[in-house]
Amino acid sequence: MDGILIIDKPIGKTSFDIVREVRKEYNTKKVGHIGTLDPLATGVLPILIGKATKLSNFLMEHDKEYKSTVKLGIKTDTSDAEGKIIKDDKLADNYLQSLAKKNNTLPVELSVYIQNILDTFKGESYQTPPMYSAIKINGKKLYDYAREGKTIERTPRKILISKITLLNIDLEQNEITFKVICSKGTYIRTLCEDIAEKLETCGYMKYLQRTMVGNFKIEQSNNFITLEKIFSTNPKIDVKDLEKLKNGMNLPIENTISNSYSGLCNAYYSNKFIGICKINNGYYKRFILIDE
Repeated sequence: MDGILIIDKPIGKTSFDIVREVRKEYNTKKVGHIGTLDPLATGVLPILIGKATKLSNFLMEHDKEYKSTVKLGIKTDTSDAEGKIIKDDKLADNYLQSLAKKNNTLPVELSVYIQNILDTFKGESYQTPPMYSAIKINGKKLYDYAREGKTIERTPRKILISKITLLNIDLEQNEITFKVICSKGTYIRTLCEDIAEKLETCGYMKYLQRTMVGNFKIEQSNNFITLEKIFSTNPKIDVKDLEKLKNGMNLPIENTISNSYSGLCNAYYSNKFIGICKINNGYYKRFILIDE
Protein backbone atom coordinates (compact mmCIF):
# COMPACT_ATOMS: atom_id res chain seq x y z
CA MET A 1 0.00 0.00 0.00
CA ASP A 2 1.65 3.19 -1.23
CA GLY A 3 0.19 6.65 -0.84
CA ILE A 4 -0.89 9.33 1.61
CA LEU A 5 -3.51 9.01 4.33
CA ILE A 6 -4.95 12.38 5.42
CA ILE A 7 -5.50 12.41 9.19
CA ASP A 8 -7.34 15.04 11.23
CA LYS A 9 -5.14 14.78 14.31
CA PRO A 10 -7.04 15.13 17.60
CA ILE A 11 -5.88 17.12 20.61
CA GLY A 12 -3.68 15.22 23.03
CA LYS A 13 -1.81 13.01 20.58
CA THR A 14 1.64 13.59 19.16
CA SER A 15 2.39 13.22 15.47
CA PHE A 16 4.40 10.09 16.29
CA ASP A 17 1.41 8.64 18.16
CA ILE A 18 -0.49 8.79 14.87
CA VAL A 19 2.42 7.24 12.95
CA ARG A 20 2.57 4.39 15.46
CA GLU A 21 -1.16 3.75 15.14
CA VAL A 22 -0.98 3.67 11.33
CA ARG A 23 1.99 1.29 11.42
CA LYS A 24 -0.02 -1.08 13.56
CA GLU A 25 -3.23 -0.79 11.54
CA TYR A 26 -1.55 -1.30 8.16
CA ASN A 27 1.11 -3.71 9.43
CA THR A 28 4.02 -1.81 7.88
CA LYS A 29 7.11 -0.04 9.20
CA LYS A 30 7.27 2.33 6.22
CA VAL A 31 5.20 5.17 7.67
CA GLY A 32 6.09 8.84 8.09
CA HIS A 33 4.37 12.21 8.30
CA ILE A 34 4.57 15.70 6.81
CA GLY A 35 4.94 18.55 9.28
CA THR A 36 4.86 17.90 13.01
CA LEU A 37 1.85 19.00 15.06
CA ASP A 38 2.14 19.56 18.81
CA PRO A 39 -0.23 17.59 21.09
CA LEU A 40 -2.23 20.80 21.68
CA ALA A 41 -2.83 21.28 17.95
CA THR A 42 -5.39 19.57 15.74
CA GLY A 43 -5.85 19.27 12.02
CA VAL A 44 -4.27 18.05 8.83
CA LEU A 45 -1.47 15.53 9.28
CA PRO A 46 -0.59 13.80 5.99
CA ILE A 47 0.70 10.29 6.71
CA LEU A 48 3.06 8.77 4.14
CA ILE A 49 2.76 5.01 3.67
CA GLY A 50 5.03 2.61 1.81
CA LYS A 51 6.96 4.05 -1.14
CA ALA A 52 5.32 7.44 -0.54
CA THR A 53 7.72 7.95 2.40
CA LYS A 54 10.33 8.90 -0.24
CA LEU A 55 8.26 12.00 -1.00
CA SER A 56 8.73 13.57 2.42
CA ASN A 57 11.39 16.14 1.45
CA PHE A 58 9.42 17.23 -1.62
CA LEU A 59 6.14 17.73 0.20
CA MET A 60 7.55 19.40 3.34
CA GLU A 61 8.24 22.65 1.46
CA HIS A 62 4.57 23.42 0.80
CA ASP A 63 2.75 26.34 2.43
CA LYS A 64 0.42 25.59 5.32
CA GLU A 65 -2.86 27.09 6.47
CA TYR A 66 -3.81 27.43 10.14
CA LYS A 67 -6.74 28.63 12.19
CA SER A 68 -5.67 30.01 15.57
CA THR A 69 -7.07 31.82 18.60
CA VAL A 70 -5.03 34.34 20.59
CA LYS A 71 -5.84 34.82 24.27
CA LEU A 72 -5.01 38.45 25.02
CA GLY A 73 -3.67 39.81 28.29
CA ILE A 74 -1.92 36.67 29.51
CA LYS A 75 1.55 35.37 28.69
CA THR A 76 2.72 31.80 29.33
CA ASP A 77 6.22 30.34 29.40
CA THR A 78 5.42 28.00 26.49
CA SER A 79 3.47 30.60 24.46
CA ASP A 80 0.46 28.28 24.45
CA ALA A 81 -2.32 27.06 26.74
CA GLU A 82 -0.17 24.30 28.27
CA GLY A 83 2.34 26.63 29.90
CA LYS A 84 2.52 28.45 33.21
CA ILE A 85 1.24 32.02 33.38
CA ILE A 86 4.20 34.38 33.69
CA LYS A 87 2.36 37.66 33.05
CA ASP A 88 -1.23 38.84 33.50
CA ASP A 89 -2.33 42.27 32.31
CA LYS A 90 -5.61 42.00 34.29
CA LEU A 91 -7.58 43.14 31.29
CA ALA A 92 -11.15 44.42 31.62
CA ASP A 93 -13.93 42.74 29.69
CA ASN A 94 -14.16 45.68 27.35
CA TYR A 95 -10.43 45.82 26.64
CA LEU A 96 -10.74 45.42 22.90
CA GLN A 97 -13.31 48.20 22.60
CA SER A 98 -11.15 50.43 24.77
CA LEU A 99 -8.17 49.68 22.59
CA ALA A 100 -10.09 50.71 19.52
CA LYS A 101 -11.21 53.99 21.12
CA LYS A 102 -7.66 54.71 22.25
CA ASN A 103 -6.60 54.57 18.61
CA ASN A 104 -9.50 56.74 17.45
CA THR A 105 -11.39 53.73 16.11
CA LEU A 106 -15.08 53.30 16.88
CA PRO A 107 -16.15 49.97 18.46
CA VAL A 108 -18.17 49.08 15.37
CA GLU A 109 -14.96 49.37 13.36
CA LEU A 110 -12.96 47.15 15.69
CA SER A 111 -12.68 44.32 13.19
CA VAL A 112 -11.24 46.70 10.61
CA TYR A 113 -8.71 47.97 13.13
CA ILE A 114 -7.57 44.46 14.08
CA GLN A 115 -7.44 43.33 10.44
CA ASN A 116 -5.16 46.27 9.74
CA ILE A 117 -2.89 45.05 12.53
CA LEU A 118 -2.89 41.54 11.06
CA ASP A 119 -2.06 42.89 7.61
CA THR A 120 1.23 44.26 8.94
CA PHE A 121 2.46 40.66 9.22
CA LYS A 122 1.95 39.89 5.53
CA GLY A 123 5.01 39.34 3.37
CA GLU A 124 8.54 38.24 4.22
CA SER A 125 9.94 38.76 7.68
CA TYR A 126 12.29 37.17 10.20
CA GLN A 127 10.93 35.19 13.14
CA THR A 128 12.89 33.92 16.14
CA PRO A 129 11.93 30.31 16.97
CA PRO A 130 10.46 29.88 20.47
CA MET A 131 12.42 28.12 23.19
CA TYR A 132 9.68 25.50 23.39
CA SER A 133 10.42 24.01 19.96
CA ALA A 134 12.06 20.86 18.62
CA ILE A 135 14.94 22.68 16.92
CA LYS A 136 18.28 21.16 17.90
CA ILE A 137 21.23 23.26 19.04
CA ASN A 138 24.43 21.41 19.90
CA GLY A 139 22.54 18.14 19.55
CA LYS A 140 19.88 19.06 22.10
CA LYS A 141 16.30 20.19 21.47
CA LEU A 142 15.39 23.71 22.52
CA TYR A 143 12.48 22.59 24.68
CA ASP A 144 14.89 20.45 26.72
CA TYR A 145 16.93 23.57 27.48
CA ALA A 146 13.73 25.45 28.30
CA ARG A 147 12.62 22.79 30.77
CA GLU A 148 15.96 23.25 32.51
CA GLY A 149 15.25 26.96 32.82
CA LYS A 150 17.85 27.90 30.23
CA THR A 151 17.49 30.35 27.36
CA ILE A 152 19.58 29.68 24.25
CA GLU A 153 20.35 32.24 21.57
CA ARG A 154 18.40 31.45 18.41
CA THR A 155 19.00 32.66 14.88
CA PRO A 156 15.96 34.40 13.33
CA ARG A 157 14.55 32.59 10.30
CA LYS A 158 12.99 34.05 7.18
CA ILE A 159 9.27 33.28 6.86
CA LEU A 160 6.55 34.32 4.46
CA ILE A 161 2.95 35.04 5.38
CA SER A 162 0.88 35.08 2.21
CA LYS A 163 -2.51 35.79 3.75
CA ILE A 164 -3.89 36.47 7.22
CA THR A 165 -7.59 37.03 7.90
CA LEU A 166 -9.53 37.91 11.05
CA LEU A 167 -12.31 35.37 11.66
CA ASN A 168 -13.81 36.29 15.02
CA ILE A 169 -13.59 38.65 18.00
CA ASP A 170 -14.71 37.45 21.44
CA LEU A 171 -15.06 40.59 23.56
CA GLU A 172 -15.93 38.75 26.78
CA GLN A 173 -12.96 36.40 26.62
CA ASN A 174 -10.53 38.92 25.10
CA GLU A 175 -9.77 36.58 22.24
CA ILE A 176 -9.35 36.95 18.51
CA THR A 177 -9.37 34.13 15.97
CA PHE A 178 -7.61 34.35 12.62
CA LYS A 179 -6.64 32.21 9.64
CA VAL A 180 -3.17 32.38 8.12
CA ILE A 181 -1.39 30.91 5.09
CA CYS A 182 2.34 30.77 5.73
CA SER A 183 5.58 29.16 4.69
CA LYS A 184 7.31 26.19 6.23
CA GLY A 185 9.04 27.06 9.50
CA THR A 186 6.50 29.63 10.69
CA TYR A 187 5.72 29.29 14.40
CA ILE A 188 2.11 30.24 15.04
CA ARG A 189 2.74 30.52 18.79
CA THR A 190 5.31 33.23 18.12
CA LEU A 191 2.96 34.91 15.64
CA CYS A 192 0.22 35.01 18.29
CA GLU A 193 2.56 36.68 20.76
CA ASP A 194 3.65 39.20 18.14
CA ILE A 195 0.03 40.01 17.26
CA ALA A 196 -0.76 40.60 20.94
CA GLU A 197 2.25 42.89 21.25
CA LYS A 198 1.03 45.02 18.33
CA LEU A 199 -2.32 45.19 20.10
CA GLU A 200 -0.40 46.71 23.01
CA THR A 201 -0.66 43.77 25.37
CA CYS A 202 0.63 40.22 25.75
CA GLY A 203 -1.01 36.98 24.68
CA TYR A 204 -0.66 33.27 24.02
CA MET A 205 -1.91 30.74 21.48
CA LYS A 206 -5.05 29.21 22.99
CA TYR A 207 -6.10 27.11 19.99
CA LEU A 208 -4.49 25.85 16.80
CA GLN A 209 -5.93 23.88 13.90
CA ARG A 210 -4.00 23.17 10.72
CA THR A 211 -6.49 23.25 7.87
CA MET A 212 -4.18 22.67 4.91
CA VAL A 213 -0.72 21.36 3.99
CA GLY A 214 0.05 22.13 0.36
CA ASN A 215 -2.84 20.64 -1.61
CA PHE A 216 -4.00 18.43 1.27
CA LYS A 217 -7.05 19.92 2.99
CA ILE A 218 -8.89 19.06 6.17
CA GLU A 219 -11.96 18.20 4.09
CA GLN A 220 -9.96 15.22 2.77
CA SER A 221 -9.53 13.74 6.25
CA ASN A 222 -9.65 9.93 6.40
CA ASN A 223 -9.12 9.75 2.62
CA PHE A 224 -6.31 7.71 1.08
CA ILE A 225 -4.52 9.32 -1.87
CA THR A 226 -2.66 6.95 -4.20
CA LEU A 227 0.76 7.71 -5.63
CA GLU A 228 -0.80 8.38 -9.02
CA LYS A 229 -3.24 10.95 -7.63
CA ILE A 230 -0.63 12.87 -5.62
CA PHE A 231 0.92 14.34 -8.78
CA SER A 232 -2.03 13.94 -11.14
CA THR A 233 -1.93 17.67 -12.02
CA ASN A 234 1.80 17.62 -12.80
CA PRO A 235 3.24 16.88 -16.27
CA LYS A 236 3.15 13.25 -17.43
CA ILE A 237 5.92 11.17 -18.98
CA ASP A 238 5.28 8.45 -21.58
CA VAL A 239 8.14 5.99 -21.06
CA LYS A 240 9.51 4.39 -24.24
CA ASP A 241 12.22 2.17 -22.79
CA LEU A 242 11.19 0.70 -19.44
CA GLU A 243 14.41 -1.25 -18.92
CA LYS A 244 16.59 1.83 -19.26
CA LEU A 245 14.34 3.63 -16.79
CA LYS A 246 14.62 0.76 -14.32
CA ASN A 247 18.39 0.84 -14.66
CA GLY A 248 18.44 4.45 -13.49
CA MET A 249 19.43 6.07 -16.78
CA ASN A 250 18.75 9.72 -17.59
CA LEU A 251 16.35 9.72 -20.53
CA PRO A 252 15.50 12.65 -22.84
CA ILE A 253 11.98 14.06 -22.70
CA GLU A 254 10.18 13.19 -25.92
CA ASN A 255 6.78 14.82 -25.39
CA THR A 256 5.40 18.34 -24.91
CA ILE A 257 6.91 18.98 -21.45
CA SER A 258 9.00 22.14 -21.47
CA ASN A 259 12.74 21.68 -21.03
CA SER A 260 12.60 24.38 -18.37
CA TYR A 261 10.32 22.26 -16.14
CA SER A 262 11.94 20.77 -13.05
CA GLY A 263 10.17 18.54 -10.56
CA LEU A 264 8.30 15.28 -10.11
CA CYS A 265 5.81 13.78 -12.56
CA ASN A 266 3.76 10.66 -13.15
CA ALA A 267 5.28 8.06 -15.48
CA TYR A 268 3.29 5.77 -17.76
CA TYR A 269 4.28 2.77 -19.87
CA SER A 270 1.76 1.42 -22.39
CA ASN A 271 -0.82 3.76 -20.82
CA LYS A 272 -0.29 2.17 -17.39
CA PHE A 273 0.92 4.13 -14.35
CA ILE A 274 4.31 2.75 -13.34
CA GLY A 275 5.56 5.30 -10.84
CA ILE A 276 7.05 8.77 -10.37
CA CYS A 277 10.00 10.28 -12.22
CA LYS A 278 12.16 13.31 -11.57
CA ILE A 279 12.62 15.83 -14.41
CA ASN A 280 15.58 18.19 -14.73
CA ASN A 281 17.15 20.04 -17.70
CA GLY A 282 15.11 18.21 -20.33
CA TYR A 283 15.82 14.73 -18.96
CA TYR A 284 13.97 12.39 -16.62
CA LYS A 285 14.95 9.45 -14.44
CA ARG A 286 13.27 7.04 -12.07
CA PHE A 287 12.33 8.12 -8.59
CA ILE A 288 9.65 5.69 -7.40
CA LEU A 289 8.63 2.59 -9.37
CA ILE A 290 5.61 0.77 -7.97
CA ASP A 291 6.67 -2.73 -9.08
CA GLU A 292 9.94 -2.68 -7.11
